[in-house]
Amino acid sequence: MNMTDPFGRKIKYLRLSVTDRCNLRCNYCMPATGVPKLTHQDILSYEELHQVAGTAVALGVEKIRITGGEPLIRKGLIHFLNQLSGLPGLKELTLTTNGVLLPGMAEELKEAGVKRLNISIDSLTANKFSDITRGGKLKNTLRGIDAAERVGFAIKLNMVVMRGINDNEILDFANLTMKKNYTVRFIEYMPSTAQSEYNSLAISGKEIIDIVTNRHSLIPMPRNVLSGPAQNFKIAGAVGSLGIITPMSNHFCADCNRIRVTSTGMLRGCLFAKQEFDLKPALQTVNRFELEKAFYQCVNLKNEKHQLTWHEKPQAQFQMSQIGG
Repeated sequence: MNMTDPFGRKIKYLRLSVTDRCNLRCNYCMPATGVPKLTHQDILSYEELHQVAGTAVALGVEKIRITGGEPLIRKGLIHFLNQLSGLPGLKELTLTTNGVLLPGMAEELKEAGVKRLNISIDSLTANKFSDITRGGKLKNTLRGIDAAERVGFAIKLNMVVMRGINDNEILDFANLTMKKNYTVRFIEYMPSTAQSEYNSLAISGKEIIDIVTNRHSLIPMPRNVLSGPAQNFKIAGAVGSLGIITPMSNHFCADCNRIRVTSTGMLRGCLFAKQEFDLKPALQTVNRFELEKAFYQCVNLKNEKHQLTWHEKPQAQFQMSQIGG
């Protein structure tokens, strides 16, 4: 079985959020005060999350990315990942993290069947990192990266590029790939929170590429069928590679193969979708038919592309951590 939207895109990739909580407060992801606290009844149990994942895989999903908030802060995660990695038909289980808790968990994650980690790190300067994360310590994330590398993870480093804040570090991040087999991904800033100055923070993927090519020769690389939306490159002679993700300046919607489920059980066809489907009623009654029906409805209503650009204010403000960024 497979899910194909009205524009012929086969849905192969599920982003599954297990929590909206986080141990950092990145300024583009959530307010300084955090998000309203949810109860245990508000978020899906691991049993319900497993139902969601199992249904998605049965309908053709081949890749699941676990997201948050910060997924590693939820107790019992390792056991859940062990169960997920054993789903027949699932080809790839990956996870996005800020890396803080990786020193104590990297080996367990590897043993649980996680194939790759995406680690969010927006500055290589301690003071700037602290400012962006509102108090986070760069050394903790760097230790997490070291721990993940030590146990053999393929590592992607995600940098959200913000003009006047960390764009002067683009080359520093690119240079990490010269001797390390990292994939560094530069992500355009998205106006997902109520920051009135979001236009001034925007720097396009083209500008990022221009900054790198002024110093290095870039070689285009092909995309894997299960890969995310990045345009991939390699600096000539580098061990690792670069990726540019352009949700604002150059929509990659034509190739979108993703759907996402929030930690509260809301199914969305797009990060910016206005419509979402509540999976909780079907999960609470263990009604597989209704669950599958919700997936098909969501996919059938998936838009051809989102309309958000830097030139217009988002119609609805949302916190990235609540949807699963």
